Amino acid sequence: MSLFRKKDKYIRITPNHSASSATSNLVPEVPDELFAKCPSCKHLIYQKDLGLTKICPRCSYNFRVSAQERLEMVVDKDSFSELFNDIETKDPLNFPDYQKKISQARQKTGLHEAVLTGKASIKGNNVALAIMDSHFIMASMGTVVGEKLTRLIELAIEESLPLVIFTASGGARMQEGIFSLMQMAKISAVIKKHSKAGLFYLTILTDPTTGGVTASFAMQGDIILAEPQSMVGFAGRRVIETTVRQDLPEDFQKAEFLLSHGFVDAIVKRTDLRRTIAKLLDLHGGSK
Repeated sequence: MSLFRKKDKYIRITPNHSASSATSNLVPEVPDELFAKCPSCKHLIYQKDLGLTKICPRCSYNFRVSAQERLEMVVDKDSFSELFNDIETKDPLNFPDYQKKISQARQKTGLHEAVLTGKASIKGNNVALAIMDSHFIMASMGTVVGEKLTRLIELAIEESLPLVIFTASGGARMQEGIFSLMQMAKISAVIKKHSKAGLFYLTILTDPTTGGVTASFAMQGDIILAEPQSMVGFAGRRVIETTVRQDLPEDFQKAEFLLSHGFVDAIVKRTDLRRTIAKLLDLHGGSK
């Protein structure tokens, strides 16, 4: 009943242009963008009630957030400086409508590519920061994503900066074929150089982190954190069940399952991430 008591909050009134002048009136309409359905508990939530952190008030599920929203939650105000947004794909396979798809993703998200890279500070700690955004072609890993991450890590080595990466991905970008898969080895190799330089690398697994990202740099962190209920895995559930010919646990590939099996060091609530990251940077030689 509270929904109807707060109708001004949820309902907008638009003119009914199809009606005749004699019967024309204002038609109540509930915009689609006003509500979000929680993927976990299926509860319908008023978007503004989710707040900046976008956490379900009923089951604490963490909704997917954009790279810009992540910046607002984690880094010090006005400290982020974006880098390497001038790299373009050469569309090596001349995949039909690929460039159009990239252009549409840019317009939709305001991002240059599926990963945002740059330098920032987190509670005074200077870091090389990368945030993958699933809203950009499911944060699939193509040549531009690989090159941006590689250049960021090389910069971190040059300037002795700790590295923080928020991972999210649907896997390799099929429009670039084997060139996409090659990014796994390229990024992993430069992360090894970062490690040999004695620098700290922190990964935060967000929903979803799958495919080649999971099989490479997402699991190379000195410390690996995850957000609650995030899906993390390599192959899809049905593929695995068909291959091993057995049913998997209901919570298989959830962050909580990975924590219980030693693949993740800790699950951190989104509201605690900034403080936790800053503490880890302090403990592991953060750059001030």
